Amino acid sequence: MKKKYIVLMVIVLIVVLAISSYFIYNKIIEDGKKYEIEEVKDFNYFALRRENKYGIMNKEGKIIIEPKYTNITIPNPDKAIFICEYEDKKIVVNENNEKILGDYEEIDAIRLNNLASSFMYEKSVLTYKENEKYGLIDFKGKKITKPIYDNIESVPYKEGELLVKQNGKFGIINIKGVELIKSQYDQISVDNYFTEDDGYKYSGYIVSEKTEDGYRYGYINSNWKLIVEPKYNDLYRIIDIDNKEDIYLVGAENGKFGVLKGENLVIPNEYQSIRYDKNKNILIVEKVKKYGVIDLEGKEILPIKFSQIDAIGVYLYAKNGENVEVYDKSGNKMDIDGNTSIIDIENESYKIKIENVDDKTSYSLIDKNRNKITKNEYAYLEYIGNESLIASSREGKIGIIDFQEKEKIEIKYDSIEKIQNTDLIRTILNDGNLNNIYSKDFKILTTMKDAIVEIRDNYLKIYNSTDTEYYDKKGHKKEYKEIDSSKKLYAKKLENGKWTFEDNSGKNLNVEYDKVTDFNKYGFAGIKKDGKWGVIQENGNIIQEPIYAFKGDFERDFVNKFYKIEYGLGEFFYTDEQ
Repeated sequence: MKKKYIVLMVIVLIVVLAISSYFIYNKIIEDGKKYEIEEVKDFNYFALRRENKYGIMNKEGKIIIEPKYTNITIPNPDKAIFICEYEDKKIVVNENNEKILGDYEEIDAIRLNNLASSFMYEKSVLTYKENEKYGLIDFKGKKITKPIYDNIESVPYKEGELLVKQNGKFGIINIKGVELIKSQYDQISVDNYFTEDDGYKYSGYIVSEKTEDGYRYGYINSNWKLIVEPKYNDLYRIIDIDNKEDIYLVGAENGKFGVLKGENLVIPNEYQSIRYDKNKNILIVEKVKKYGVIDLEGKEILPIKFSQIDAIGVYLYAKNGENVEVYDKSGNKMDIDGNTSIIDIENESYKIKIENVDDKTSYSLIDKNRNKITKNEYAYLEYIGNESLIASSREGKIGIIDFQEKEKIEIKYDSIEKIQNTDLIRTILNDGNLNNIYSKDFKILTTMKDAIVEIRDNYLKIYNSTDTEYYDKKGHKKEYKEIDSSKKLYAKKLENGKWTFEDNSGKNLNVEYDKVTDFNKYGFAGIKKDGKWGVIQENGNIIQEPIYAFKGDFERDFVNKFYKIEYGLGEFFYTDEQ
């Protein structure tokens, strides 16, 4: 009996150890899939161009590599590692122009794809080439992967993830070299699901395999788990559903579409087309050239009998022949003219009504009982909060009115917009390009001709060729020293319209310019005289007398005597060429 007990305990122990080992193994695998994007603390190095040749300068403006290369790539501007090109060759050098990482045949940076970032490349890894194959190394030259890939590039929207091709098949690894998706697919693309808080973090992947009958598509979620086998002729995610947990996919089999919720088919494949409407959270479906409406679980809202269905504003407009019937999102028929649309606004007591009569579109404000509130005729209305509407006249002029049609901002402007991520409103009058900036209670904060508005992290900079003003995002006017108190000198406009610099005690440099900029983080500011720009250092020394003539009123950024030129997609260089 005792012997049987010992055998039983051994078996139990083996099972417990096996289960524990399984969970430990899976945790190690999952932890390996996690990665961190390296943060760049500062731009220590910049590309420098002269006569179409490139070199490197540091943040003090000292040239550390003379401009002699046809191109230079800086993978991480915080680190002294530069990929230099000349005569169809590439070498990697450090800040002393010494060749490094020379043990590898070919080294390159990995350019980020479709990513809104100040940085153009993966900031901690490089590719290398060996025997016509590619692998990953870190910036010290340590191998992260063996050279086993036909190609390596970044995954669109997913910094830290790399699309690799191996033996003609695609997979995904992370910057640690850990396999996230096995290299077994003929195509991999990101589903483009996006949220304001998390960006593309919860975006999954559409994968495909090529068969004798064409490509078949499946789905892998953001945790790199295959939840839909590649069997569909077509497959896409409904990305307008703001729910990162429930993944809705539209898939086609044999030319007919259905809907999956995760791995489960919730709407069978029996439709010729499926369209999702975000405002009403419904699906408009087509079957044999007839249309109907169902919800996300397949429940019928409108029968499939209409020749056309449009989701406009609050209602559904269902057409049979020339007759248009109007329904709410629950399928209740409404007593509304088919040429009329109703738009919800944030104030639930009101709506915007759009009428199309004799090829003319008219907007009006109505209450929840559909009684008309506004009396005048408008070509456009848009609710912006605080019981206020952007209103456009028939003559094409635009302003802001309240619910009683009192003009908060006169309807006379050619353009009007709410400045992004602020409480402020900008109007433009094209006659003279006059810009007004209004507070949220519609008081003019500033009027400036040819104004340029730059939105920074916690403030706005509004300027033209003669003036510069700063505001916080609530509309309070600020001196730059209130925004950044770390500077020794600050730009100051004098009573005579000229500009100078003053210190924190109010003492100025006793010099005058037509315009100046504030000092940047590297201790340099622009000075303008007689239409030309130069550079001054924060200790008051003139680095460059005004010699640069720039087109337009955009202010340039300077490092030492060099000025910045941006040419799109996050790319820029500095130069001192006139």
